[in-house]
Amino acid sequence: MNTWSRFFIPTLKESPADAEIASHKLLVRAGLVRKLGGGLYTYMPLGLRAFRKISDICRQELDSAGAIELWMPHVHPVELWEQGPRWAAAREIMFRADHAGDGKRAPKDPEFVLGPTHEEIITPLVKQEISSYRDLPKNFYQIGTKFRNEIRPRYGLMRAREFVMMDAYSFDADDEGAVKSYFNMKSAYESFFKRIGVTAIAVEADTGVMGGSFSHEFMVPAEVGDDDVIYNETSGYAANREKATSGLVPADLADAAPAGDVEEFATPGVVTINALSKEPYSVPGDTQFKTLVYIGDDKPFLVILRGNDELEEAKLGSLGFGLLRPATPDEIEPVLGAKPGSLGAVKGTIKNPAALAGIFADHAIRLIGNGVTGANKDGFHLRNVNVARDLAITRFGDFRRVRAGEPCPQCGQPLQSKRGIEVGHIFKLGTKYSEKFGAVYTDDKKENHPMVMGCYGIGISRTLQAVIEQSHDENGIVWPWAVAPFQVLVCLLDPGLPEAAELAQKLGKAAESAGADVLIDDRDERPGFKFKDADLIGIPLRITIGGKGLKEGIVELKWRAKKDVVKIALADAESALVAAVQEAASQG
Repeated sequence: MNTWSRFFIPTLKESPADAEIASHKLLVRAGLVRKLGGGLYTYMPLGLRAFRKISDICRQELDSAGAIELWMPHVHPVELWEQGPRWAAAREIMFRADHAGDGKRAPKDPEFVLGPTHEEIITPLVKQEISSYRDLPKNFYQIGTKFRNEIRPRYGLMRAREFVMMDAYSFDADDEGAVKSYFNMKSAYESFFKRIGVTAIAVEADTGVMGGSFSHEFMVPAEVGDDDVIYNETSGYAANREKATSGLVPADLADAAPAGDVEEFATPGVVTINALSKEPYSVPGDTQFKTLVYIGDDKPFLVILRGNDELEEAKLGSLGFGLLRPATPDEIEPVLGAKPGSLGAVKGTIKNPAALAGIFADHAIRLIGNGVTGANKDGFHLRNVNVARDLAITRFGDFRRVRAGEPCPQCGQPLQSKRGIEVGHIFKLGTKYSEKFGAVYTDDKKENHPMVMGCYGIGISRTLQAVIEQSHDENGIVWPWAVAPFQVLVCLLDPGLPEAAELAQKLGKAAESAGADVLIDDRDERPGFKFKDADLIGIPLRITIGGKGLKEGIVELKWRAKKDVVKIALADAESALVAAVQEAASQG
């Protein structure tokens, strides 16, 4: 049991100037964190208590799922990352750990990086320690600090340079076992988020730089989320924006027959989809072919979309290139023969087709059938371009960004969209890392096989803030019971009154014995000041003791999430408080 005067809760009346969202403002105003620098935060005592509760619940659920906790270094030899499969992409967001001396270190000193995650560390460790199928499956996890070189850290703990994450790694003998481990962890995640009082939606997600065959993100719905969740309540379909698909193109859609011969027409100064849609051309965006040029592993390739569609760049990962970026105008003209704005993929119009790594088209261009595209000749376009007859397509795929209102791929009803905060991610990695590092096991026939891996992450620090973002009002935080830094606040309005102080101690001990963490506000401050602080820091249950109430023979009980104040007779105060604590604990 703590008293406010002896604890440390530096609340603020005003929000910091750099805080853009409610949860960031409340983190600082409620005295949970203090900023050291861009993306770097100190956890103050109140924030640390909530942080530890979230961490402990995470540990409990992972332990129950059969995962085994360990602790790995967070300073990594760079050669391990160079040996792994993602160094070229991952190094852009990593910090190097250079020598901080006077610059006279020997040139052969080892180089180190700060770990954003630990696949490159755990896989060599398991290779060294496990060699037989008898020792599989295994799932190792840790909760520790990670580092990411965010160019623009913002939103408090949401996008920080230093953060705390639970990262876990499963190793199985075969794909069937790996799938079982994957869904076992998915269930553990669902239990974790339920216990901490957060609504988190599991959505299909892109595997990104991590690789692997499939993954799910856990998203907390919030207006300030960093991603879109595309979903349909009827079918239960849910995916993040980078992975979402729709039923826009029917499976039985037949290719359109040509509408006529390809015709070239002049379009001087017209270099955008929008400009071509206006008079005198009046070509609707959904009948234009948009041609984008990208560089994949140093070689150009084309992506063709409908003019009114947007590219979802993450979907280009399905093409298998290690590094991707948009091509520059100087790189485009020698290959296609024109500047951006007049580009196309009609056979015979590309200046140097041999230079291309491929021409990839989104399935939705088949809805156009016959349309308009650039002529690969500055100031000219082509009409009557037929998809099947005229476009030199290497492969069709899903490359467009899905929009709300399009048909659900499972039930055909309209898709919906909401913003969400990513708080967890799980990946079925396969053998991508085990093959690179030689993490193999010997089966019962003395044959070697690469271990099949999965990896799993929960942003502990990000989850702390996501709880606040999802659970607050105009007065402050509204903590869920299980993760509240304190669960019961005994608000002592007359701390100098002996009988009031004695009752505060008695009720505090009763609540503590019932399993609650208790804080007694014993400060010599005005009632209104205390109540505002109580609402700001968001302790779930407040019981107020004052001289006036004692004369009337009552104390007041109030839940932070409710407006009503309940008056309780002194004789019933202890039993009522204990009952309230037990009820909250059973629900939270």
